[in-house]
Amino acid sequence: MGEGKKGSGGGEKIGGAPPIQEKKGGKADEGGPAPEDAHKCCGCRFPLLIALLQLLLGVAITAVAFLMVTISPSLLARETPHWAGIILCVVSLLGFLLYCITYVPDERTSMQFIAKLLYFILCTVGLVLSVLVMAFSGHHYAQTNGFSCLEVGDDCVCTLDPHDPIARTFTYAGVSDCGEVTGTLKLYFLLQIALNLTQALVCALGAFVMWKHRYQVFFVGLQMGSPSFQHWQKV
Repeated sequence: MGEGKKGSGGGEKIGGAPPIQEKKGGKADEGGPAPEDAHKCCGCRFPLLIALLQLLLGVAITAVAFLMVTISPSLLARETPHWAGIILCVVSLLGFLLYCITYVPDERTSMQFIAKLLYFILCTVGLVLSVLVMAFSGHHYAQTNGFSCLEVGDDCVCTLDPHDPIARTFTYAGVSDCGEVTGTLKLYFLLQIALNLTQALVCALGAFVMWKHRYQVFFVGLQMGSPSFQHWQKV
């Protein structure tokens, strides 16, 4: 008399209230935070945009370097930085690989950890190479501004001080028109400075974002009752 009846399913119904049903947890119930909503934009997702800029700038740097070689084959490797452009293209390909394996701030697999570490290191190397190319190009650009050139056969012989008999001379083989040295080549040096400055900023941004995601993002959790009920907050 006055005793409540138990249902056949084992759940107890009190006061006409519906039985309590447990929520099936999603990704946050697995003991970790859910993926960030900031990655919803596919075109803006890190590191896709940075890798694309690195690829375009690397191709541009390499193309300008080979155009410089066509002016005179006697130009040194430091004057035609195709090596820097090729290395930066490799960095961008690694960035595309990192995007394809689903970039997340905290590593879930060893593949993600290795790819992120290599990308960070290569971005840093790309930054150093870009600064090095800017230094070489700036030096040669300043030199060509003070050149006094004379055509000798099929070559162009330039000097910084034509009145000094022991002044250092620069011979550009295969250049029949010295205007290509004092005009076109000087423009290419200036273009290399601008491209590598942009590339240095992009590489620095890529390395900074990678470091920031890895070491400046922490997740704090409040566990209530059971592991199925966890609230995560990024700080």
